[in-house]
Amino acid sequence: MNKENFLFGIIGLLLGLIIGFFFTNSVNQRAMMPAGAMAPAISNSNSALPPGHPEVPPGQSAQGGASVASMQEVQEAVQKAKSNPSDFEAQMKAAELYYQIGRFDDTIEYLLKANKLKPETYEIIVGIGNSNFDGGHFDEAEKWYTTALQKKPDDVSVRTDLGLTFLFRANPDYDRAIKEFTRSLEIDPVHVQTLQNLTVAYTKKGDATKAKATLARLESADPTNDALAKLREDIGKL
Repeated sequence: MNKENFLFGIIGLLLGLIIGFFFTNSVNQRAMMPAGAMAPAISNSNSALPPGHPEVPPGQSAQGGASVASMQEVQEAVQKAKSNPSDFEAQMKAAELYYQIGRFDDTIEYLLKANKLKPETYEIIVGIGNSNFDGGHFDEAEKWYTTALQKKPDDVSVRTDLGLTFLFRANPDYDRAIKEFTRSLEIDPVHVQTLQNLTVAYTKKGDATKAKATLARLESADPTNDALAKLREDIGKL
């Protein structure tokens, strides 16, 4: 069995586990990042969700409706992972449950252990990038997204998330964010989340002309988009 078929078999076998975990984060997980502060990626409180996000029923996560794990479940999964360091699924389960309760640094710890066991699994590489992003470690998220894109350079969602790491870090690099968003749009010219984020990047940079032009592209691609009014408002403040 060659490596490609072997990896395909791994991913097929673990599809339920991986899809359950890898994180509607890239729906695109950052959908529209307003010009204000970044909202938490996960919360049991509707007040912490990004503007326009539908309310999440009690006991569910914003990551797709699954019930949030209890601390007992987390502790049991972590103990199993610690007791079986070569058990890939155990490491993934511990990471999944830590992610559900918003403990991103712990999520990263167990994803890294899973990555050591199966270093070529693309979804895990992306997941480590996503967890670093959600934990606010944008420099580290950049590294993992870059590694993922070396494997799949046409993954629009991951490239857009890479751009967002430059938009949200303490010293934003708007030009680099714009470069990555532009590359995403070369692959998919009507990718809604990228158009939203590119509009935000131009707005933060203070380029009203390009922000308006990108907003017009977004409106053409998705005329009922809930973000349009907010984006117009922010451009109008320039």
